[in-house]
Amino acid sequence: MLVFLDFEASSLGKRSYPIEVAWVFEDGRSEAHLIRPAPAWTDWDEDAEAIHKLSRSALMRDGTDHNLVATRMVETLSGHDLLASAPSWDGKWLSTLLRGAGLPRHSLRLRGSDAARRECASAILRPVISAERLSENVEALLEQCAVRVFEKQPAHRALADAEDDYAHWRAVRTAAEEVAVLQHDRTLPANLHA
Repeated sequence: MLVFLDFEASSLGKRSYPIEVAWVFEDGRSEAHLIRPAPAWTDWDEDAEAIHKLSRSALMRDGTDHNLVATRMVETLSGHDLLASAPSWDGKWLSTLLRGAGLPRHSLRLRGSDAARRECASAILRPVISAERLSENVEALLEQCAVRVFEKQPAHRALADAEDDYAHWRAVRTAAEEVAVLQHDRTLPANLHA
């Protein structure tokens, strides 16, 4: 099953670490966790805090131990197709979290949610659009959906951003289904349209 995942982090620096994680399954189920930093995780950027609005003291007080969050992720997400809108950054923080908990850093792997949107649109449109036109139609559909999605600013909170990524995938799926129905209707004989 597809899972849309997002992290918030202490900074965008080399020694940054995850402070919040959330995921949304393709069926709409979701989870979110504030992460209490490991003792060795000391990096902190006040500019990043101004964006995500999570203080280090709040994480120390309200966060779940990083070991527990990592274990929960492996138990819940193993075997699923994990997607992130920024897989290089989110992958870095996932690796930091897993290693911090003494788990193999490749216990879970992420890939870009843009690839999943493209795959979804292609699978829906392939039966009704010629192979020569499929790629250009998929790209046009993805561009239309992106324009609508990018009108909204990211919340910079893990659950809201994961939900936005999931909503973007659903918008692509819905748009592709609408195009497929229109294309299918155009191929029906005139007497079947009535």
